[in-house]
This record gives sequence, C-alpha cells and structure tokens, in this order.
Amino acid sequence: MITALNTQFGINGQLTFVEDASGLVVAQIDNALCRASLCLQGAHLMSWQPESQTVPVVWLSRDTKPAAGKSIRGGAPVCWPWFGAHASDSAFPGHGFARTVPWRVIESGTEPDGATRLTLRLVPSDKTRMQWPHDCNLDLTVIAGETLRMELSTENTGASDFVIGEALHTYLQIGDIGAVRVTGLEGCEYWDKVGGSNLRRQDGDIVFSGETDRVYVNTAAQCVIHDDKLKRRIYIAKSGSLSTVVWTPWIEKANKMGDMGQPDGWREMVCIESVNALENVVTVAAGARHTMIVEYRAESV
Repeated sequence: MITALNTQFGINGQLTFVEDASGLVVAQIDNALCRASLCLQGAHLMSWQPESQTVPVVWLSRDTKPAAGKSIRGGAPVCWPWFGAHASDSAFPGHGFARTVPWRVIESGTEPDGATRLTLRLVPSDKTRMQWPHDCNLDLTVIAGETLRMELSTENTGASDFVIGEALHTYLQIGDIGAVRVTGLEGCEYWDKVGGSNLRRQDGDIVFSGETDRVYVNTAAQCVIHDDKLKRRIYIAKSGSLSTVVWTPWIEKANKMGDMGQPDGWREMVCIESVNALENVVTVAAGARHTMIVEYRAESV
C-alpha cells in the first residue's frame, strides 16, 4: 500500500507516505513553505508549521496515542455528518464517524506558489451506512504552504435531500491559554455549553480563565488569536460555515481526558472550530454539493 501510494500520489521532495508505529498511514509534507502531516484514517491533519514560524501553528498532543478506529488528540479532526451527540441514537459516536474511519487518496499536486495539495475521500462501509444511509461523497482537500487551506466538500449523489452538521475541530498552538485573546466574534450570539446551555451575546474580546465551550451561531466572521507569549497572531478565515466553536477544557476536564499532554499541555492549545451546527446545520439537496472552506495564516508581531 505504501509503495502504491508513493508511486501514484507521492511528490518527490514534497509528499511522502509512511506507516507510523501504530500501523496507520501518514502523508508527510515537506516543501519550501511548510512542514505538515496528515493521517489517512479520518483524513486527520495532525500538524502544520510554516517556514516563517519557529513553533507549530496546529497543535498535536504529545500524549496522543494513534490507533486504528480511535480519534487523534489534536490536529484538525473532521466532525461529520453530525456535530456533537447524534440527534436520536446515543450509541452513535459523538461528532460523527468521519474522524475514525479510513479515507483514500484521490489526488495530489503542487500549487503555483509551491504549496502541496492533497485530496482524500471517505471510504464508506456497512457500519457507516448503518449510521448514515445516504448516497454521497465526502472529500477533504488540504493545501499546505505558507497558509493552510482546508476544503470539506459533501456531494449528495442520491435522489433525496439530507441534512448535515460538520466541523473542522482545529487545535491551534498558543503560548499560554491565560495570555491570549480572540477577536472577530464581538456582538455575536453563542450557546454557552458550560453555563447551562444558555444563549448569550459576546461582549468584547474572548479571554480565558476557565473551561470554555461556546457555539457562536449565524456568523461567518474571521477570527484572530492574539498571542502575546509567542508574539504572533493566527488568522482563521472561512466560508460555507455559519457557526464557530471556541473551546478549552481547562485543568479539571483535561485531567479526566488523559491524552492532553500532561501535566499542562492543555494550556498550550485552543480550539477555534469552523462549524455548521444547531440552527446552522446544512441541507444538501439531491445532486448538489456543499463545501466548507477554512484558511489559516500566522503572522509574527
């Protein structure tokens, strides 16, 4: 499999497929603009560090334990075809099945600026069809260079409309959670999952002093992470998404999770997730396609 992947999709000096210690296949990108890695299970982007940055922009827990059928802690998990708990069956996995099942490579290439492009497609199975009995294609295209662009595309190949929830649940590397602020969501309404699932309105910048789990709705705004410790800003711009999740577990929940990079790995990440959830779920008409696009950029200050 590795030989076939490298023969068909490898790019000399830029894109190589390897098998990691757990037996999972990982695409390694190393071009003149960045270094990145992506696990074929879950189409899970695990890391991204542009050449302009001395510290990665996408955070991966040092305690994550990649394994077949298990989600990876950190990176950019793909949540699909629902976000959060399943609406009617609690036995189905939270955030859907896309992040723990095999995907296959369908295309690779080099962009004019030297960035590396890789497209994967989810491989359906009897188990996934039991949870999602709709005919469709789910593709993720990653373009890794000085910026990181991710395009999650759902094509309805069936005869009936269906509704999806989705997210790119991206973990972003920061200096310290207590010393960052997030701008761009001022005035937006959000569902506060820590504060009793109440609907609130954002007043000013987002700062962190405890567990935070918010779903901002009806917003396509660009977000910016202002990081005084690392002396940089991370810009998150999106389209095809009308919800944004802001999440940090804080110490008590992080300790219960066990794979956040003990003892204080949770302090070095924050999730700014591009989402369609709650009142912003998406109806994909028969024969139509919906694409959510997110682009990340880091700037030293």
